[in-house]
Amino acid sequence: MAQKPLRLLACGDVEGKFDALFNRVRAIQKKSGNFDLLLCVGNFFGSTPDAEWEEYKTGVKKAPIQTYVLGANNQETVKYFQDVDGCELAENITYLGRKGVFTGSSGLQIVYLSGTESLNEPVPGYSFSPKDVSSLRTMLCSTPQFKGVDILLTSPWPKYVGNFGNSSGEVDTKKCGSALISSLATGLKPRYHFASLEKTYYERLPYRNHIVLQENAQHATRFIALANVGNPEKKKYLYAFSIVPMKLMDAAELVKQPPDVTENPYRKSGKEASTGKQTPAPEEESACQFFFDLNEKQGRKRSSTGRDSKSSPHPKQPRKPPQPPGPCWFCLASPEVEKHLVVNIGTHCYLALAKGGLSDDHVLILPIGHYQSVVELSAEVVEEVEKYKATLRRFFRSRGKRCVLFERNYKSHHLQLQVIPVPLSSCATDDIKDAFITQAQEQQIELLEIPEHSDIKQIAQPGAAYFYVELDTGEKLFHRIKKNFPLQFGREVLASEAILNIPDKSDWRKCQMSKEEEETLARRFRKDFEPFDFTVDDD
Repeated sequence: MAQKPLRLLACGDVEGKFDALFNRVRAIQKKSGNFDLLLCVGNFFGSTPDAEWEEYKTGVKKAPIQTYVLGANNQETVKYFQDVDGCELAENITYLGRKGVFTGSSGLQIVYLSGTESLNEPVPGYSFSPKDVSSLRTMLCSTPQFKGVDILLTSPWPKYVGNFGNSSGEVDTKKCGSALISSLATGLKPRYHFASLEKTYYERLPYRNHIVLQENAQHATRFIALANVGNPEKKKYLYAFSIVPMKLMDAAELVKQPPDVTENPYRKSGKEASTGKQTPAPEEESACQFFFDLNEKQGRKRSSTGRDSKSSPHPKQPRKPPQPPGPCWFCLASPEVEKHLVVNIGTHCYLALAKGGLSDDHVLILPIGHYQSVVELSAEVVEEVEKYKATLRRFFRSRGKRCVLFERNYKSHHLQLQVIPVPLSSCATDDIKDAFITQAQEQQIELLEIPEHSDIKQIAQPGAAYFYVELDTGEKLFHRIKKNFPLQFGREVLASEAILNIPDKSDWRKCQMSKEEEETLARRFRKDFEPFDFTVDDD
C-alpha cells in the first residue's frame, strides 16, 4: 500500500499579519481539506502593534493549523523568541529554534536555520555564523547513509540560486542572499528549500544534486521563495504541496528527474558557495578534558578508556564523543554546563543533580558526548547507562526508596534521563504506574505498556519524538509524540498527591535554589553515593 503523502503549507514573511494569514488558511482548508502543517519563513513578527498577537498569545484566538516558525531576523523582534532551543509561542504556534532538525512522527525531516548571515563575532542574537552552518552540515552529512533532507527552512535566499535557472525577476542572486546558505543547501540536498525576506515570489526550476555521467542519480531540489502576507501586488505568499518522507520512498521513485531539471546553481558559482570550499568545522574539544576531579576522595578516576591511567605507557586513544552542533547545557565539555551540579563521572556518562529537582536527590543520567535520545546512543554508552541505572536502584533502595526513570525526547537537544526517588512507604510501584496511566488518559495521551525487557530502539526511530517511563520493576510505559506534549508531564505525575504529594513543585523553575545551596546538596550526594561508585578503582 502506497504511503499517504503529507499535505503541507509554506508561508513567507507574516510581519505580524496573523489574522490575514490564518483567515486565508481557513479558507484554503474549507475548500481543499485539512493540511498537516504550516511552515513560516522570514519575519513572523513585524513592526505593527502587538494587539493582534496578544489575542493569539492569550488564547482568545487560535491558529487553525499546527504552525512552525523561524526566529528573529532583526534586533527588534528578538524579544519574542525567549528560548534559543525553541518553544511554544501560542497554542498551535511553535518557534523551531535557532538551528536544528525537526523530525515528525511520519519520518519527515525538516532542517531549519533562523536569522540572517553574520561573519562578525560575537554573532548577534538574530544571526547565524559559519560555525552554525558548518555544525549543521557536519551533524547531518557525516552519517554513512545520508542522502539528503526533505525540507530546508531559511529566511534569506541562498546566493547564486538563479544560476542556470529561470529568471528571478528583480532579485540579483549573484549579489543578494547568503553564501553560507548556498553551502548548506549544497551539503544537505533538500527536496524543498523555502526562503523569504525579498518580498517577492520565485519558484526556481528544480535542480539536480549529482553530476551527470559521473555520479549516481540523486533526487532534485526545488527552491521556492515566498512573498510577504497581504502584499498589495498579490504576489504568492502561501504555497501548498504534498510530500512523502524520503525515508519511506522507493529509491527509484525518489531519484526520478523532472523534465525541466537544471544543473546545480551552486556547483560553479564563485568561491563562496563552491562545493570545493567547505566551511571549516568548529574545533573539537579534547576528550580528556571531560574527566576532572570532583573532590578529594580516595582511589583513582578511570581514564576515558576505562583503564587505570598508569597501567600502560601507551594507552589507546579514546574515540571522541559526538560533538554538539552549537552551545549545549549538558555536553560536559561545554562552558554552559553548571559543573557544580555534577556528582559523578564515568567513561561515557555522568550524573548531575537536577536543577530545581523534585527532591534533594533527584538526579540526571547524561551522556558525556552529544546524543539527543536513548535511541541514538552507541552500544558502549547504553552499557554504562544501564550500569548507572542498576547502581542508582541499589543506592536508593539502601535508603528506603525506589526510583522512577523517565525521558522526554521532545523539545530537548541532549538526552536527560531523569531519576526520581520515591519513598517505599509513600506508595507501591503499581500506584506509580496507575498514576501515570490515569493522568495520561485525562490529558488524552496514549501511554502504552511495553514488554519488560524490550529495547526502546525497537519501538522508536532516531529523531522520533517520544516519552517513556521506567519503573523499578523494569516495567516501561511509552508514548509516541505526534504533535504537542506537556513538557512537565513526568514531573506533574510524580509531584501529584498520589505519589510525592508536592504538586507545587511540578514546575522546576519554582524549585530553584542558590548556587551555594546546590553545592551543599551536591557535596552531600557525592559522599553518600561514594560506597556505590563503580567509576573508582580502589588501590
